[in-house]
Amino acid sequence: MKHDQDFIILCEQALSAVKEISILNVEDHLEKNTALVIDVREDHEWEKGHLPGAQHLGRGILERDIATLINDKSASIVLYCGGGYRSALSAHSLQLMGYSNIYSMRGGVRAWREANLPWEVD
Repeated sequence: MKHDQDFIILCEQALSAVKEISILNVEDHLEKNTALVIDVREDHEWEKGHLPGAQHLGRGILERDIATLINDKSASIVLYCGGGYRSALSAHSLQLMGYSNIYSMRGGVRAWREANLPWEVD
């Protein structure tokens, strides 16, 4: 998908303000249960599959509903999406809300699937 240039600029600004995490580090967090992993994709994307153990909270309602999943603003949270842009925007929003240990998964689902890491379909 070709993105609008203004969207790219916005995402690059968000990426410069947030911490990214590799897919292998995310896999380690999932195995050790050391971070809350949240899929910020749309419902129809989640239904096609997701990282095992991940929670789903779409980008459109993330800021409104994040406290229903976690109240501890210092807890480790990893966000992911299809390619890394929506998770970066989401991570930036949560940082602005006071969450301090937020990561955006570099490469998103595309990188995860290309690496043949575990995948779950409900």
